[in-house]
Amino acid sequence: MRRRTFGFVLGTSVLTIFHLAQAQQPTKIARIGYLNPGDPGSRTYRTEAFRQGLKELGYIEGKSIIIEYRFAEARSDRLPELARELVALKVDIIFAGGHPATEAAKNATQTIPIVTSSQDPVSSGFVAGLARPGGNITGLTNLTSELVGKRLELLKEVIPPLSRVAVLWTPCWECLPGNTPSNASAIWRRAEVAAQSLGVQLLAGEIREREDLEPVFAAIKRERAEALLMLRNPLVNDLTKRIANLAAGSRLPAIYDDKRFPELGGLMSYGTDLADVDRRAAIYIDKILKGAKPADLPIERPTKFELVINLKTAKALGLKIPAHLLMEADKVIE
Repeated sequence: MRRRTFGFVLGTSVLTIFHLAQAQQPTKIARIGYLNPGDPGSRTYRTEAFRQGLKELGYIEGKSIIIEYRFAEARSDRLPELARELVALKVDIIFAGGHPATEAAKNATQTIPIVTSSQDPVSSGFVAGLARPGGNITGLTNLTSELVGKRLELLKEVIPPLSRVAVLWTPCWECLPGNTPSNASAIWRRAEVAAQSLGVQLLAGEIREREDLEPVFAAIKRERAEALLMLRNPLVNDLTKRIANLAAGSRLPAIYDDKRFPELGGLMSYGTDLADVDRRAAIYIDKILKGAKPADLPIERPTKFELVINLKTAKALGLKIPAHLLMEADKVIE
């Protein structure tokens, strides 16, 4: 009896030690690469949305997940190097915000999963299709470029005699080594087609660096532009507040795809909730960390678009916003 009791106690002790050893083994902390073409300050609202999405899924930064942030600060030529840094760190996943970041990540690795938040991943060649992306890239499309015609229509509704619209853009902003210049040109062509159907002439306001902004606005004024349309790119995105101020100073009604623009004093915005897109990117990261393959995860398309109008700015510009637009608006700033 004594031998049996001793054997039972010994066995229990070994089992207890085994379970304690298992409990004390550190769990793997996932490392996420966050690659963005902008600067940290102007992207805070989207970075926070991304963190919130991860938090909602149970990930705590610094404990169960580590995020390696890399910002190119509107210098797309830095993105390839930053992408290679993330690959060298052996991150588990790269979250690439926008076309140039996705292109750089794609060129840096064909094995590490990439979650993209870009305008058109199919035509950009990032994925084979929306339903079955194939390869190591999946994520979300924000469709900002496809809505450029709708933004011109909104300007025309607010200003019926509108005939000359300045377009603030950066041609070939994604022209990194090995990349194609088709994306910026495709967006411009969409704007041209929409302008022709509306009887509107487009005036190109090209900015290639921050210092170009004031001279471009001076040129726009000389050309007697009646309104301003902005095409998304990393440089324009990081200058939203300055652009809103310059548009107000030039008395130019302006529209953009980001609701931050009217919130900062611009007239209107129409597009996807970009912060929500980044928050939902966390869902893809969670699925991949749990074993899903990017090739099998369908690209998500937005189904809801927001119209935001700054009524205070409209009044300052002497514009009367049609009643039906005010009723359709998701947010009216007074």
